Amino acid sequence: MQRRYAAWLSGPSFAAGEIVADLGYGAVVLDIEHGSFDLADLERFIPFLRGLGLEVLAKVLGPERGPIQQALDFGATAVVVPHIEGAAHAAAVCAFGKFPPRGDRSFAGGRTARYGGFDDEWIVRQDRETRVYPMIEDAGAIEEIDAILALDTVDGVFVGPSDLSIRRGRGAYSRSEGDFADLKIVADAARAAGKPWVLPAWSPEEKAFALENGADQLVLTMEHGAIMAGFKAALDQTHELTH
Repeated sequence: MQRRYAAWLSGPSFAAGEIVADLGYGAVVLDIEHGSFDLADLERFIPFLRGLGLEVLAKVLGPERGPIQQALDFGATAVVVPHIEGAAHAAAVCAFGKFPPRGDRSFAGGRTARYGGFDDEWIVRQDRETRVYPMIEDAGAIEEIDAILALDTVDGVFVGPSDLSIRRGRGAYSRSEGDFADLKIVADAARAAGKPWVLPAWSPEEKAFALENGADQLVLTMEHGAIMAGFKAALDQTHELTH
């Protein structure tokens, strides 16, 4: 498995998880914000994926305490926090992913603690091994990215190119020069901070950019797009045979 390469899942499909693991992907992004996950799904699906050897990046429902803590309590490797408005917002929200005194995460005696108690070493290990990635998808976030990356509760950043394009006044995301200029801002800031950045890289151009600019992880394809591509390929092949 290559942890640098991730697949984007929009629902709790055990088959999809097994397929991407068998193909050699090392990570998955769960789109809880826009997908079809509920808490019961996540409680079962996250440990299943971890059992396959996959890192699980949970893009949570929103920038709030509950969704962040639940994903981590279920065993997610990282939480991806959408709609961060700027550095002050990131400081308040990302604290929910780290325990005091570093942050403000609440303890739950569940899976991550093996259903028992905890000690100071466990807290240190949890804070080190579980990552918090605010999304850079709002204009304020990219304008204050250096301050966001400087936060002790932030382990790296995850780019949301589509929302970023809209919120920077470029309209629908089209992989324009301005779009790649913003991606370069993110890549350079992450490099300067010594922290990872993650990019959904659907196109060859985005994949090349991410590889050339040191992205820690690339999300190579999304579940619905992969399904559509497979169905279309079979139909196109048949059309070629019948015309």
